[in-house]
Amino acid sequence: MKNRKLLVLDIDGTLTNTQKDITPKTLEAILNIERMGHAVALASGRPTGGMRRYVDELELAKYGNYAISYNGACVTNMQTNEMVYKNALPDYVAPWMLDYAREHGLGMCIYDGNTVVCGTDVDRYIERETVLNGFNRVSVENFDAYRGMDMFKALLTAPPVRAAEHEKRLARRFIGRLSIYRSEPYFIEVMPRGVDKGAALLYLAEQLGVRREEIVAFGDGDNDAGMLRAAGTGVAMAHGDESAKAAANCVAESVAAWLEENETLFQR
Repeated sequence: MKNRKLLVLDIDGTLTNTQKDITPKTLEAILNIERMGHAVALASGRPTGGMRRYVDELELAKYGNYAISYNGACVTNMQTNEMVYKNALPDYVAPWMLDYAREHGLGMCIYDGNTVVCGTDVDRYIERETVLNGFNRVSVENFDAYRGMDMFKALLTAPPVRAAEHEKRLARRFIGRLSIYRSEPYFIEVMPRGVDKGAALLYLAEQLGVRREEIVAFGDGDNDAGMLRAAGTGVAMAHGDESAKAAANCVAESVAAWLEENETLFQR
């Protein structure tokens, strides 16, 4: 398809409303783009399984489209379930983070498919993460059984003030080795070095033969800034972080409103 576009959408705060739903207007606009033959990808900090509801609603499997999960650590073709790109954590990370969490009274978990695996007591933040993704949860004494598997993220949790303190401490300790930041005031994300939604979408675009100028990306958070800069057209949400707005080419009230204003962009 000549001038095929790649539409990339963050989920929480961008694709969905405050009830975590895709509005009918937004849904129909994106489905129309897929029907025209353009590529669509969801890009989220969530695990791949935690994106399933929206993958299904947008019919990504039907159209051979993609999920960029774990903030860019993994890219999956939802039709074939093939991981076309991955950047996993070294084996030492999870056991080290578990010892650190226990020493400092933080919550800590990893992910095994659609299961949240907890090595500490389950606090309200881990409970929220479990419910948000619609996952099961198990508690373990250690992570020995998970050595050798593709582990894309470890999550530490604490009240916001303490989380900010430990984020800075861990980021200093692992500078140049891991990517550590907060996705929510109470979530400390521990990711492989170099993980970024922008790097993942550029990899995907190259595989699809889509030029950078043909990428349209939507986001609202600090973790979306990389992909908003990487896209030919980066659109930040009006309610989003200032870092997202600074990285974007334009600001919109909603995905649906921007797509309606720019519908000719996707026409053949």
